[in-house]
Amino acid sequence: MKSAWRFSLLLLLQLLVGVSAQAQEGEVVKLSASIAYQRVARWDADQLNKILKVDTPAFAGITTAYSPARNAVRLYRVTYSSVIPERGNKPTIASGLLAIPEDSGTSLPLVSYQHGTVYGKQEVPSFPQQSPETQLMIAQFAGQGYIVIGADYFGLGTSAEPEGYMVKASHQQATYDMLTASRAVLDHLKLTTTKLFLAGWSQGGFVTMAMLEKLEQSGVKVDAAATASAPVDAFVALNGFLSFPRKNDASWVNSLFILTAFSFENYYGVPGLARSLIADAYYDVARKAYMGEPFNPADVPTDLHKLIRADYFDPQFFAASAYGRLVAQTQAYRWIVKSPVRNYYGESDEAISVGLGQLAMTYQRAIGSGNQAVEAVSTGSTSHRGTFATAVPKWKSWFDGL
Repeated sequence: MKSAWRFSLLLLLQLLVGVSAQAQEGEVVKLSASIAYQRVARWDADQLNKILKVDTPAFAGITTAYSPARNAVRLYRVTYSSVIPERGNKPTIASGLLAIPEDSGTSLPLVSYQHGTVYGKQEVPSFPQQSPETQLMIAQFAGQGYIVIGADYFGLGTSAEPEGYMVKASHQQATYDMLTASRAVLDHLKLTTTKLFLAGWSQGGFVTMAMLEKLEQSGVKVDAAATASAPVDAFVALNGFLSFPRKNDASWVNSLFILTAFSFENYYGVPGLARSLIADAYYDVARKAYMGEPFNPADVPTDLHKLIRADYFDPQFFAASAYGRLVAQTQAYRWIVKSPVRNYYGESDEAISVGLGQLAMTYQRAIGSGNQAVEAVSTGSTSHRGTFATAVPKWKSWFDGL
């Protein structure tokens, strides 16, 4: 009788523990007035390996060998206080992802991943089910015992701000504060980090280099930083599309002009900036695209000569314009880099030219006898997405060796 009673009590306790664990999914844990987190999902190793073997090849159009996931991963959305430097340090709330490997110990290396250009507000790290690039990072790194974090950037994720696309200081602030907030959450979960790595693709490659600059200026040790298809100099990138177009330039580069024009107008406080760049016939649809309002993508011309006013195809006009001057400030390689950096580039990338992919290394090695900290590495004849998919396992192999 007593044995049966004890057995019933044990079953009840197990049931209550199960209910409690389920209740934790989605529950917001507030660490302070400025930092909160909630668990949004748990992905097991089978799900992670499906990402590596099926989903990523479908996304990237290329098959690459990855290290198979060996552990499940818990995914958390972190919200944190930050400020917008371009707006006089206006306070704001931002969001990001924290991915924690299960059964991998309590002291782990950390990778901060900076995401590429997205067109949906929630196609970002903290909504990982909507972000194929983040899924690959989770599967390849968190599935192999790395903690992975990723800021959503201002205007994306849960942020109430307008998007700040390629707005350098805001990208630096969002990523820096996300790192600080993530470390507070890890401390609360009794986890510590051993090394800090940075990685990013496309726009995220630019953000990675910008973040590295801020961390080095702040005295934060970075063990290594890696990028894929990084537009480290927006002036070089956009001038190429206007003045020296290539046969393989992507049809979607029109979005780069739209997103930068409206973002710079909002963040740098230049009323009418986007209207000064975009032809009258396409201004309204371009604004809808930026604002995330419903629009027909077919209404946005892929021919830049239709979308952009004719004056901007004169390089001198472009350079002297308000838009061009802001673009010229948008660079992330002109400082003395101290941390080891590898910039991976594709030789058939439809968005990033070979010269742009090598630019940070070229600049650093042109300084006196040459700063060897930055190395440009070819991924072969790969497309924009193919460069990312090919680079990720190379990032991991490099980080593992460090």
